Amino acid sequence: MIDHLTLHVLEAARARAFYTAALAPLGYSVQMEFEGSVAFGPAGKPILWLAGDPQAKPMHLAFVAASRKEVDAFYAAAMAAGGRDNGKPGLRPQYHPTYYGAFVLDPTGHNIEAVCHKPEG
Repeated sequence: MIDHLTLHVLEAARARAFYTAALAPLGYSVQMEFEGSVAFGPAGKPILWLAGDPQAKPMHLAFVAASRKEVDAFYAAAMAAGGRDNGKPGLRPQYHPTYYGAFVLDPTGHNIEAVCHKPEG
């Protein structure tokens, strides 16, 4: 189980704005700021730290969504915040029959996903 992680980003202010909007539908908000970094998570738990880094390399990060509606809301919020489409919300049966996910590229080029593994309903 992961306690927290740091994602290196090219433009810290732009990334903060993007993640503030994109993660709100999943129940994440700013939880802490420390030495130029900002942490997002559910209330009281800083999980995802963003740190400015001119050498940042893109990576993949997937967030659990409680429902398919949350996946859809994540995608809409991320796109409205300047994300780039990397896979619209939908089933990905190649992973398993109820895998419902959406993928966006953040301002650094990180592939950010929200996924719900539950059957519809």
